[in-house]
Amino acid sequence: MSKGRMNYRAASREESDPKKIEAFSDGVIAILITIMVLELIAPREASLAALLPLLPVFLSYVLSFIFLGIYWNNHHHLLQAIKQVDGRVLWANLHLLFWLSLIPFVTAWMGENHFPTWPVALYGLDLLLAAVAYFILVRALLSLHGQDSILATALGSDLKGKVSVVIYLIAIPLAFVNSWLACGPYVLVAVIWFVPDRRIEKTLVR
Repeated sequence: MSKGRMNYRAASREESDPKKIEAFSDGVIAILITIMVLELIAPREASLAALLPLLPVFLSYVLSFIFLGIYWNNHHHLLQAIKQVDGRVLWANLHLLFWLSLIPFVTAWMGENHFPTWPVALYGLDLLLAAVAYFILVRALLSLHGQDSILATALGSDLKGKVSVVIYLIAIPLAFVNSWLACGPYVLVAVIWFVPDRRIEKTLVR
């Protein structure tokens, strides 16, 4: 076998290493959290009253921090159950990171304007598209590893993912009725996913 072909195969194996896609995704999510916290600008007055105008920004930051933490947690567990990635998985992962990368923008727009209609609706739309992108990533991984794989066994019917999409679809139009009321379903999704999903871990230790 020629040296060039051996180098090509070695490079292909490195590109299909799940650890690389996990490390890259972890770095992106860490940067997004850093960007969001920079929106919390300390007031010049040294009093508790000076913090009150920052409350909407802080609340939106906390909600988005939780969502990014949820995606990081589940993305980590997802990649624990796979052995390789291909081009479809790489692009599906980038698709997910694209929608997650918009979270700092919609978070800032929503918080700094005190949760008005359009920012709240756009926030929900971004969360919806991120959820769809995560679903596409899971489908790409299942297509690569098969329906009889550890991943397929661990994921099961993915009821929480489907319920989350339905909740987003309800919350987005609700923002045009009452923007604060629409935030309730977003919090509900965060609560549903706040407890780490142990299905993959339990499957891996069997």
